[in-house]
Amino acid sequence: MEIFELTKRFPVEERYSLTDQIRRSSRSVCANLGEAWRKRRYKAAFIGKLSDCQVEATETQIWLEFSVKCQYLDADSARDLYRRYDQVLGQLTTMIKDASNWTNP
Repeated sequence: MEIFELTKRFPVEERYSLTDQIRRSSRSVCANLGEAWRKRRYKAAFIGKLSDCQVEATETQIWLEFSVKCQYLDADSARDLYRRYDQVLGQLTTMIKDASNWTNP
C-alpha cells in the first residue's frame, strides 16, 4: 500500500508504464503468496508460487530503482522499500528451502 500511495505522485504520463508496473509487481507478491498458501498441499506447486513471489519482489526493486533514476521517488524512501523487499526475499528463500515445514502431506 505504501508503494501505491507513493506512486500517486508520479507524473501522469507514467500512469500506464512505470506506475502501473510497480503497482502490479508489488501487489503480485502478496497475491502469489496467498496462492502459495492455498497450494501448500502440493510441495512443488507451493515452491513454484513462492518462486513467483521472488520474481515479483525483485521486479518491484527494479522499478524502485527506475523511480529514483527518473526522480519520481526520493532515494531514502526507495532505499527503505528496497531493504524491506530484501527482507521479504530472504523470508521467501527460507520458506522455499524449508518447504516441507510449510506444506501438508
